[in-house]
Amino acid sequence: MDFPVPELQSQNLYANQTQRFGVPLLHQLRPQPINLPNNGPVPMTGPNFGYRNSNLGFPPNQNRVRVSPPVSVPVQVQSSEPEKKIMDHRLLELEKQLLEDNDEEGEADAASVITTSEWSETYQNLISPGPVQKPVLTTTSPTSSTTSSTSSSSSVASPASGCSKQTLMEAASAIVEGKHDVAAEILNRLNGVNRSDRLTDCMVSALKSRMNPGEHPPPVAELFRKEHAESSQLLLDNSVCFKVGFMAANYAILEAAFEEKTENNRFCVVDFEIGKGKQYLHLLNALSARDQNAVVKIAAVAENGGEERVRAVGDMLSLLAEKLRIRFEFKIVATQKITELTRESLGCEADEVLMVNFAFNLNKIPDESVSTENPRDELLRRVKRLAPRVVTIVEQEINANTAPFLARVAETLSYYGALLESIEATTAGRENNNNNLDRVRLEEGLSRKLHNSVACEGRDRVERCEVFGKWRARMSMAGFELKPLSQSMAESIKSRLTTANNRVNSGLTVKEENGGICFGWMGRTLTVASAWR
Repeated sequence: MDFPVPELQSQNLYANQTQRFGVPLLHQLRPQPINLPNNGPVPMTGPNFGYRNSNLGFPPNQNRVRVSPPVSVPVQVQSSEPEKKIMDHRLLELEKQLLEDNDEEGEADAASVITTSEWSETYQNLISPGPVQKPVLTTTSPTSSTTSSTSSSSSVASPASGCSKQTLMEAASAIVEGKHDVAAEILNRLNGVNRSDRLTDCMVSALKSRMNPGEHPPPVAELFRKEHAESSQLLLDNSVCFKVGFMAANYAILEAAFEEKTENNRFCVVDFEIGKGKQYLHLLNALSARDQNAVVKIAAVAENGGEERVRAVGDMLSLLAEKLRIRFEFKIVATQKITELTRESLGCEADEVLMVNFAFNLNKIPDESVSTENPRDELLRRVKRLAPRVVTIVEQEINANTAPFLARVAETLSYYGALLESIEATTAGRENNNNNLDRVRLEEGLSRKLHNSVACEGRDRVERCEVFGKWRARMSMAGFELKPLSQSMAESIKSRLTTANNRVNSGLTVKEENGGICFGWMGRTLTVASAWR
């Protein structure tokens, strides 16, 4: 049984090419490279790069899709570069806290950056710190989850052998200590030893880029190209944990839509990166089985120049809604400044219940560890002011944002090892030429993500996923309250998976934990879905 999912895309509200500046915000705000203590060399600033404008192949049809004129307000950045000495001081404090603060059960790499008293107070309320101890480098990384002491604590066998993983950690340690000759010798020894071990091969390349970015340029611009978007879509299509994350978000949206009975049941779902819109295929089907009298509007934010792609998504969804006899409206909203986000600019009428869906796109927005403007938290605060009935978040459960370098390497090996293993197990038996080609492209996409997360710092590090505990802290600070997803919802999803494929369910873990629903493989949580109000 296939569960529709949207395209995982690198572009979002804050990463798009604007008319005024002509370069993405991720590049506009990029500070000068800074060497962080105990963290190895920092890659040089990457080149200018643009963003893709993919077309899904559906012809525009204005008769089926009501498209309001896009708001022609480009993203504007009020960028004021801080003085280097101030930034150096902030980053030194950041590194000190990262290396000393630990989460429950001594999971050192779960600690997140605390740059203000607000962060400190929030963490005191949400997270109970354990005893301080230095990270222990083992063949498998700790969970890096702040959801609870039991989340994803199981060790996971990965495509990389324990020996290879330990050797990779030795190379990473040598890089941190400045022993580049030792690191190079280790990496050269690993390179080509087992070319079928994709995870080891990817990490070797990433560590070489970390050590010598000039000779081995890390992927930055590549993360915003059409090829990477297509490989990311293959990840969504082939990873059960990603598919069911969207399913949980749909359940939360439907529950919120019908929690209050009204004569005029109208609701508007705002999606800041709709991708190919596959998540809403499932939502519309579920809606048709529940209430065909409801009026649903989907407002999709489109980057400048991307209206055609988003309009094609609207055509596809409109065709399905017509077939299901659902009253449906699709609206395209042009990108705009964070400070100008309003219900009106997003196309939500006064009598419509507002929902906001964030699925795998918040992690690409810079936070306080990258920019003093902190657009990640600012967006959440602005969304809160819109008074949505529910905000859904689906994110990867990996601490690839503010963890120290060594902890990030260990965490990345554990996470991607489990992810690759889950994909291998759930796609077994579907071997043909097309699937083999898709698997190669999928692994290329994962390689770019891993490579960027490990090799890059500053603005060049686009991959900045966080654990659920950190998202809880951010949402709380923005004024949101957790709207717990029930264990019965988790059981319902698990039951559907069992019906669809018993083999998948044997390794898949689905559980409610701290108000979110965690989806994992063999005990290692890979994605978490949550709802907020």
